[in-house]
Amino acid sequence: MKLSDIPNLEGLIVGRHRELRRFKEILSAKTSQLVIVYGRRRIGKTFLINQFFAGRFDFKLTGRYEQPIELQLLKFTEELNRQSGKEHEIPKDWDKAFFLLREHLSSLPKDEKHVVFFDEMPWLDTQKSGFLPAFEWFWNDWGSAQNNLICIVCGSATAWMIDNIAENKGGLFNRQTCRMYLEPFTLAETEEYLRTQGFTWSRYHIAECYMILGGIPYYLSLLQKRLSFNANIDNLFFRKRAELWDEFDHLYKTLFSQSGHYIKVVETLNTKRMGMTRSEIAASTKLPDTNQLTKILRNLTDSGFVRAYQFFGKKKHGLFYQLADFYTLFYLRFVKENYGKDEHFWSNMIENPSRRAWAGLTFEQLCKDHSKQIKRALGISGVLSEESAWFTQANEEHSGAQIDMIIDRRDQVITICEMKFSLNEYAIDKDYDHELRNKIDTFQRVTKTKKSLQLAFVTTFGLQQNMYSGLVQSQVTMDDLFVWVE
Repeated sequence: MKLSDIPNLEGLIVGRHRELRRFKEILSAKTSQLVIVYGRRRIGKTFLINQFFAGRFDFKLTGRYEQPIELQLLKFTEELNRQSGKEHEIPKDWDKAFFLLREHLSSLPKDEKHVVFFDEMPWLDTQKSGFLPAFEWFWNDWGSAQNNLICIVCGSATAWMIDNIAENKGGLFNRQTCRMYLEPFTLAETEEYLRTQGFTWSRYHIAECYMILGGIPYYLSLLQKRLSFNANIDNLFFRKRAELWDEFDHLYKTLFSQSGHYIKVVETLNTKRMGMTRSEIAASTKLPDTNQLTKILRNLTDSGFVRAYQFFGKKKHGLFYQLADFYTLFYLRFVKENYGKDEHFWSNMIENPSRRAWAGLTFEQLCKDHSKQIKRALGISGVLSEESAWFTQANEEHSGAQIDMIIDRRDQVITICEMKFSLNEYAIDKDYDHELRNKIDTFQRVTKTKKSLQLAFVTTFGLQQNMYSGLVQSQVTMDDLFVWVE
């Protein structure tokens, strides 16, 4: 395969500009390439690889979830026979299988690029199968010396991919040439995707959709343009046998071994929107504060389900963990206890205070996921900065206060961000004005910061100008969050 063989992907792939550029570089490389592609389930890894390489693989094997080695080796042999035109017997183990693959690839023309693709590789590495050592031998002993070979390994089990491939301490140590993590779509990419599918929703509804489905391409592909936004959510979550009502258990089970512990952690984090420290998580879940909890938190963070962030002013031992996956947040808040009770649940919740409260809190998560866009709108993209959060309990000296997003800038300015989701321009009233002034004053006194403080508002449609809006020095609107930022 060569660059001229790449199909025209315009209209087929939304976003992924950085990944497509990287694939072109890989295809042009003069040396062998071991490429790792990972990211959470439903993110579009396989789709991206299949589309870029137009399905022109010299060998492709997809792991089967919780299937025995005998079946995996059978599927390996069927693919090898199809590609080679020969009739190989089913090998007895992975060492023999990779030897046969080596023989097949060695017989191909030397003046062409050859692409090998292992999809869902973690599912091939079943207990005591010997798959990983055999793959290490295949690559180290032969594959890495073949300048015309591209080997792509892909998997949704992010923890396995990182531990066994990306950060392998054995035979694959520092062997990968490209490590590609696929992130969810941004708002801009989500809007482009929906537009290509014929949706004419407003940005308000696209943002609300994002706060339920996140930027997960598979979830977005289930939407139907003939239905309204609210009807779509009812259709996906609340009708009988809806497509996403049982996604939760399946999602965590296929990504993590001992998935019950992971679910216990995310359910615990769901009870405290600000997030929790490691010790608080251990105490609430009753999980021992050991390496096992370290692994769970790391895996959830690496997979994008949990956000780890610093508490302002604490460089050490100030890490908080916050549930950040939009689907999980929505499922635990509305679906888990309501499935089957009302097939029009979401449509009937339009004026419910619970839905408005959820939207306000989840909009804060959306803003944190689009901090690059916020900094661009504030004109500080080029300023080195750190993001954090902060809170303090009330005592005899000061009132309690909480700030969900702080941008601590190296130009001696701290931007305090307030985030509000509203159907119209957001109006600051007398009570909220008092709360804002108290928040700024308390933050300054407790942290003893000498930096200048600026208050920025991130809202859907901007601030209503009134006698209290003068306290706000910068504004970011929903449209700013839809800007493309590399």
